[in-house]
Amino acid sequence: MPNRPALPWVRTLSTAAVLAMATTTLTPTIATSAGKDSPVPDSAVLSADCLDPDIDLSVEERRLAARLPDPKDPSRLASRTFAAGMISGGGFERFAPRVVERLCQTRDARSAQRLAAQEGTRLWKAAVARVQSTGAVKGDLPRSDDRPLYWARLQVTAALRQWQPARGLTDAQRESVIETFEKASRGMTDISYPAGRNTARVLVSGFDPYTLDGGPAGSAPGAAGNNIRHGNPSGATALAVDGTVRVGKDGRRQVIHGYMLPVNFTEFTAGWVEDTVGPHMRAGTRSLTASFTVSQGREGRFDLEVWNGRYRGVTPGNDGSRPCPVIDGTAQIAENNPGCNTTVPARWGGPRAFDLHNPPQWTTASLPFERMIAGGTGAQVTPPPGAPSAPKTGFPVIRNTAYTEFPDCSSPERVARNAAPEGSIDPAQPGVPPAKDSCAFAGGGGNYLSNESGYRNTLLRDRLGRDIPAGHIHTPIMQHFEKTNLYAPSDASFDAWRQAIVTQTVALIHVGAER
Repeated sequence: MPNRPALPWVRTLSTAAVLAMATTTLTPTIATSAGKDSPVPDSAVLSADCLDPDIDLSVEERRLAARLPDPKDPSRLASRTFAAGMISGGGFERFAPRVVERLCQTRDARSAQRLAAQEGTRLWKAAVARVQSTGAVKGDLPRSDDRPLYWARLQVTAALRQWQPARGLTDAQRESVIETFEKASRGMTDISYPAGRNTARVLVSGFDPYTLDGGPAGSAPGAAGNNIRHGNPSGATALAVDGTVRVGKDGRRQVIHGYMLPVNFTEFTAGWVEDTVGPHMRAGTRSLTASFTVSQGREGRFDLEVWNGRYRGVTPGNDGSRPCPVIDGTAQIAENNPGCNTTVPARWGGPRAFDLHNPPQWTTASLPFERMIAGGTGAQVTPPPGAPSAPKTGFPVIRNTAYTEFPDCSSPERVARNAAPEGSIDPAQPGVPPAKDSCAFAGGGGNYLSNESGYRNTLLRDRLGRDIPAGHIHTPIMQHFEKTNLYAPSDASFDAWRQAIVTQTVALIHVGAER
């Protein structure tokens, strides 16, 4: 997830408009328009007696009503929403209606908290089990697909947002219930490791799909652009590794957990990375021995990012939040600018007043770069259609030393360092580090949330005094549908790219976790 150009601003729709777009709403028992042999819900927007449809949904939840053009006739809308197809395609079509049925019997916030924790964990475990299954799976999407989890989660949070319990609910209580469900359904709350000197305790992050707006939309009135089809190989990787155990070449037993991050500045500012990683990063008999953050990056290559910057870029998150927008066509400087600097919650050592150099402008990865590059991680990769990689070589793995800094924090002048020569993908090695008093504009992985996940992870390592492998892996771009497929949600090419990228990412994690 490197720095991206600014996206068109997300349209703000009322809940009434959302429901108007979704011509058929669901009840907890699932109303369908298909025959008995293949029940397919028309819409992912739920309705029930305990839900108030006049309560506005979030920016992300409003996409539940989006429809692509019909792949067979792009002048018409598809018969069901994209989200409904993702949810049923993953076999999760009965999950949210069952949660709503329980929710309608729940009278207060305390009971809802318990329900949210239970059901969030259940959804995460179901998504992990589907991805890791070696047998038949429910739904018509490939088992490797990360997207059903994302859309099923939104279906539940939309219901939680519109829930009206008999005893009432404050805004703070509602947000707390939603956060509880979100964190549990992202694998953030069920992480635990065994003690033992012969155990490698490994943590791996992934991301939700992102850049879901825009793209070709055919001529059907009101159709969504086909960017809504995006998935994320880092999220697929987190699902593929969560709860797995293997013995590394160093003889240690690797116990690996994965978790999923939102593509939103909002939750990052609230400290979700620190709350997930921090308790396990602290020194102790069950503390992490390696912590990787992973996201989608550049075309046809893996980048092991060396330097992470504190600066936050201009691209909005999935929820439309953008704390550091361009002003008058110019990127803002970092000095005296809290919105453009990653901040750390006080509970994790952040200062109570903004300080340009606390936390520092730069952190550095501590990955075993040479071993990960030379580790033969592409040996089991089958090249996907159109990939430059050859059998048993996989995608190239690069130690990425590039970054961009403000040499003078009070000036908008920026300088790119360690860039690869024209015609090459290899940046300068070992690379010139950032100047002591410079300010960050972009780490090797840009200045979007991938860079920020790497920054927060390595900052925790430093502040908790840990000497372990920690750093960010950028995967190749996964969005490679068949050229003739503009609107179908999946195809063989898209799945082949996902599987190839996940296979090599998992291998990189295994090698990186060894000593």
